[in-house]
Amino acid sequence: MTTSVLSRLQEIRGGYARRRTLWRELSAYTTAGDLNDIEATIARSDTENDPETQEIRRILAAQRNLPQHA
Repeated sequence: MTTSVLSRLQEIRGGYARRRTLWRELSAYTTAGDLNDIEATIARSDTENDPETQEIRRILAAQRNLPQHA
């Protein structure tokens, strides 16, 4: 049981690390045009229901709400 809890904790930490990395990479795109281009690329892909694609969409939406994008 302890092993399964530790494994789950490692999975959770790995997920946080991946999301932080993705956020950091996407934060390089700062203008509304940049964000529009990324969203258009995602819209053309066949991965609409992919969890990573959904995470990218959530991050882009959050970045649009930051003061620098207003």
